[in-house]
Formats: sequence, C-alpha cells, structure tokens
Amino acid sequence: MMRSIFSGVSGLRNHQTRMDVIGNNIANVNTVGFKSSRVTFKEGFAQILQGASRPPGDTAEVSGGTNPVQVGLGMNIGSIDLLFTQGSLESTGVNTDLAIQGESFFIVADGAQRFYTRAGNFQLDADGRMVAATNGAVVQGRLTDDTGELTDQIQDIILPFGQKSPARATTQVTFSGNLNAEAPDGATRETTITVYDRMGVAHDVRFRFERSETADRTWNLEIFVPSADGQDPDNPTPIVTGGSLVFDNEGRLESFTPEDFSFTPDSGADAVEIELNFGAIGGLRGITQFAGPSTAVVREQDGYMQGDLERFSIDTTGTIFGAFTNGVTLMLGQVAMADFNNPAGLIRVGDNQYAVSPNSGQAVIGFAGEGSQSTITAGALEMSNVDLAQEFTNLITTQRGFQSNARVISTSDEMLQEVVTLKR
Repeated sequence: MMRSIFSGVSGLRNHQTRMDVIGNNIANVNTVGFKSSRVTFKEGFAQILQGASRPPGDTAEVSGGTNPVQVGLGMNIGSIDLLFTQGSLESTGVNTDLAIQGESFFIVADGAQRFYTRAGNFQLDADGRMVAATNGAVVQGRLTDDTGELTDQIQDIILPFGQKSPARATTQVTFSGNLNAEAPDGATRETTITVYDRMGVAHDVRFRFERSETADRTWNLEIFVPSADGQDPDNPTPIVTGGSLVFDNEGRLESFTPEDFSFTPDSGADAVEIELNFGAIGGLRGITQFAGPSTAVVREQDGYMQGDLERFSIDTTGTIFGAFTNGVTLMLGQVAMADFNNPAGLIRVGDNQYAVSPNSGQAVIGFAGEGSQSTITAGALEMSNVDLAQEFTNLITTQRGFQSNARVISTSDEMLQEVVTLKR
C-alpha cells in the first residue's frame, strides 16, 4: 500500500507539471510568435517481485515458463517538447513588423550574445537601429557598402535616415513621337527636357528639328543648352549643328547624326556626355515620319539630383529598400535568418527569445531565398500557435488524472487505517 501512495504522489506531482505547461500555453495565447509546449509522461521504476523463468528443456515436463511479476512505482516526466508549428499571420500595416513563413528565426543581439526569435514586432530606435520592441535587442543582417552592394558581414541593421542619394549625371535621352511627313520645307518642331550634371544641377536642353529644304525625308537637328559654359542664357547658340535624321520611304528611321553630344555646364561640374536614342533603325518605336501632327518629344532621361531618404520598405526576402526624395530607390540592407537542425532543442530565455543549447545544433545563418527556404511578410506578425480547443481538452484530462491520483492516495490511506485498527 505504501507503493500505491508513492505512485499516486508521482502522478499528482507530474500532472501538476503538465497543468503548469498548459497554463503557460493558455496565458500566451495572444503572445506574438509564441510556440506552445506539450508534456509527455513515462513510467517510473518497476519493482520485480518474481523473475521470469524459461520453459524446461525436457519436453516431457508439462509445465512451461513463467513471466516476470512486477509492480510499477509511478510515473515521471518524459519530455516537455516545444512545438514549432506555423502560427497564423495577422496584418498590422506597420512596415517594421515582420512575420516568418517557414522554420527559420530572426537573429537579434544585445551586444554580448545572439538570440533567436519568431516574434517580429520590431521598431526603430533613436539611432535608426531596428530593435525588438520587448527588450531593445538589435536585429541582425547585412548592409550595403558605398557601391550599393550587400556585404557578407552580419551586423546590426541600421537604417541611415539622413542618408543622401548622390546625384547622377544624365548619360542618355530617349525620343519618341512623329515628325509630320507632310510638313512644308523649313517647318520646325522643338522639345525641351531637363538633364543633370554630376553635381545634380539641372540644365534645360532644347532640341530643334527642322524639315530640310534640300534633302527629302530629312530633318535637320540643332541642340541648345542655355546654361552651358560660355553661353548667353537669353540668346544661346547651338551646341550641336549639322545633325540630321533621315527616314526611309516607309517613314521609318534610316539614320541619324550625331549619336551623342556633350557640354560643359556653368555650375563647375565636369562635362556632361549624353547619348541620343532616337529608336532602332527601321523600327516603329522612337522617332518616325508619317503623315500626321508632329509630336516628337524627349520621353525620358536617366539623370537625377541628390535626394534624402524618405521612407523604406521590406520585401519577401527581407531586403530593405529606401525611397529617396529624388525618386530613386536604393537597397539598404537585408534581414538575416537562422535555421537549426533541431529547433525543439533551443532554450527559452524570455522576451520571446531562444538561445542555442548543446542539442539544438549551431545556427545556420542565411537569407530568405538564399540559404533559407523561409520567406518574410512585412506589415504582419506571426501569432501564437496555441490551439485553445486542444488546450482545454488537455485541461480536462489533466484534471481527471490529478483527481484519480489523489483518489489513489486517499484510498490507500483508508486501507492503511484499516490495518491500524486491526489491533482493536
């Protein structure tokens, strides 16, 4: 009877542990990135009252072998397992909120040690660092160098607010539209576009097309840059003269000159060299000569002035792009991710974070789409994976198990009481 009491005590103690785990799961039903746990039991030591015997070797004997006679002495905790099933994603609209779809973890650091988390409720601190909202640990990843390329070094993610996007000098202008095939000799068409030098200073460039009076299907070209060095802004002279566009008898571009031109700006910047793109020879894209209004224009140019970082966005690979006030979008960095051979072996350290244990394996660091099969959803958070229906069912079975073990103890006590009263 003493054995039954001890078995009941082990049942009470370990069912209480299971209740503790269930209570923790339910308490964290709304915790971002929380992963639930489960308790498994195993039988305890069994006392052998009688050993097993094997059958006799003599077939004349009528008796056979006997099984061992054992009495179990209760139960123990077999394991408390972390369940890394995928949690549902909740859209938040906050661009620093990140959710992982897959088995990877975010990497955060407190300056001395790295930790791993599924909770992507990040924010920016006063220095532009991306940090965990719960404790300020800095999100880890890689940043771009001066050339705009991602480095290989894993470091703090810092968004450089106040960063400048350097100006880019115009190197090409592209034309489109039509020059009227029925225009009289000497007819003109003018179009103007703003280009930029290496200092980001804007310059208006005017292109003048004039129907040739001496050559059929030919338009002469002149280019004016009023802000070129040495020009009179009020009465500029052509930077380019003698240029021409020649069309075939189907109205398609046959040849053009010049292919490029240059000018030295009065801002003091280096000379600006610009390629002219009138479209493919013989094609219908670019400049054409058909009967109809003259609509030739400069459609685009590839230069821009300097700009300031205005906002940022994060794509499914965790790559951070900055949008600048000059309309340019540049890559700023990429959020790193970690995978483990055995994520259930990680150690909870609080604040929705985990640390490496001897049985988890070391972190394999990669990036979404590059070493990791997981993807990142920006503007969303992964919710807890606690299944309330399952937890409430476990509550019932745990309560019944606890009550049953308590009944074993009370019944064993009553039986002992009967033994005590035998002397009366």
